[in-house]
Amino acid sequence: MFGDLKIFSGNANRPLAEEICRHAGVKLGDCKIIKFSNDNIKVAYKESLRGKDVYLVQPSCIPVNEGLMELLIMIDAAKHANASRVTAVIPYFPYVRSDKKDQPRISITAKLVADLLQTAGADRVMTMNLHSAQIQGFFNIPIDHLMAGKILTEHCKNDGIENSVVVAPDAGSAKHAGHHAKRLGLPLAILDKRRSDDSESPVMENIIGDVKGKKALIFDDEVASAGSLVEAAEVLEKFGAREIVAFCVHGVLSGKAIDRINSSNIKKLVVTDSVFISKEKRCKKLEIVSVAELFAKVITYTHNGQPISDLYSRH
Repeated sequence: MFGDLKIFSGNANRPLAEEICRHAGVKLGDCKIIKFSNDNIKVAYKESLRGKDVYLVQPSCIPVNEGLMELLIMIDAAKHANASRVTAVIPYFPYVRSDKKDQPRISITAKLVADLLQTAGADRVMTMNLHSAQIQGFFNIPIDHLMAGKILTEHCKNDGIENSVVVAPDAGSAKHAGHHAKRLGLPLAILDKRRSDDSESPVMENIIGDVKGKKALIFDDEVASAGSLVEAAEVLEKFGAREIVAFCVHGVLSGKAIDRINSSNIKKLVVTDSVFISKEKRCKKLEIVSVAELFAKVITYTHNGQPISDLYSRH
């Protein structure tokens, strides 16, 4: 058994950390993070960590590199303050899409991030909906890979799913989309998406399955620039879908994403609060559901040495 439970937050998504603490029934820890004029970062804990079970909440939000460095320093400072265990709680993992060497002379950056977290002193990692589940194998420490599928599908049920079809935006996401379809009791359709370079505009030409006259429910792990999502919606409309709703776990919403969504035929975009979404990005089409309660339960169960397998869905 470890010492008292302590939860701290970096600057990436403090509202999520506060909600996690509220559900966990603990007070958010006192940690001061200073950024000097030369861009150096200093982390100072304002309470004792000796012998404590410490959880650091810091998803990968813009600015990504600053947030990552902040997290590494927080881990290192906690270890030097004699915390008994330090867990990095990273709802959205940094560089999650750089998970393989698919071109010559490039970095598998997600592996590099895993190495950095372990070198800094993290004893455990908690994350959610990795782009590729194999990233778990980059670690030599325990990693809890949570899934937000149940949270999104429950929200979907509340909106009504009569005459609907679940849509996978590409073949790679078909397995997870299939699990959503099974949970909802709906048919599955798959879009044929092909990407030939690093551009954010892959080509979609065909669809496997029937969407004509149906409400299309797109499920994906994240929405960044929204280029692929909007194109998927256009293809679905072309094939006769009567209404399009998208469900994405991580609402990165970078670049011109909001403008694209607002001008698209997507009726609604549902994301979680794994990534902080500023007021400027909260358009009328956007709905946010929280993953704070799930993370709070996993943190408290882990702290108490209880199994967490019943707390979350693998889909």
